[in-house]
Amino acid sequence: MQVLPPALNELIEAFGMLPGVGPRSAERYAYYIVRNQYANPEKLAQALSSIKGSIDYCEKTFALVQKGQKLSGLYTDPRRDKTIVAVVAEPFDILPLEKTGLFNGTYHVLGGLISPIDGISPDELHIKELLERISDDKVTEVILALNASVEGESTALYIQKQISDSGLKITRLARGLPIGVDLEYADQITLSRALEGRQTL
Repeated sequence: MQVLPPALNELIEAFGMLPGVGPRSAERYAYYIVRNQYANPEKLAQALSSIKGSIDYCEKTFALVQKGQKLSGLYTDPRRDKTIVAVVAEPFDILPLEKTGLFNGTYHVLGGLISPIDGISPDELHIKELLERISDDKVTEVILALNASVEGESTALYIQKQISDSGLKITRLARGLPIGVDLEYADQITLSRALEGRQTL
């Protein structure tokens, strides 16, 4: 005997397909739409439908752009410094950096991180295009803004080796202990970076 209506089961399954959404979260999302008359499911359905085929990638930075747009506004804006490039793993990694309001350079999205376990090699990332940009835009500084994970560290090291002979400045985002985190709960990579980046008081 089926406990829930088929349409609701389909909605739960659809939410469950999203990364990071477990069965309980999928059920909560679906139930919210069912019980909340102001949830406006039509708007959600329309947004999901319209996004297909309307998003593309910038030809230079590989950031997300509207279909038909060749270059990202973050690259073409004359106020941005093309000689400084922040290298990130995914397009959405740009958002937190932009929200600081402190970075006026440009970005380069790799499209992932080197991960032999997942079958992702350097050739599958936009590293070759990064090397071309360094030459074309006369880049003077590359900021490796990658995750503090084993894959992030491996990718940063690989890129560093590729461009170490170019003479340009290679920097990384400062790593350290987040406010409110006890030492016993900090991972080894975070603690290592915190020690390397220690400051004089």
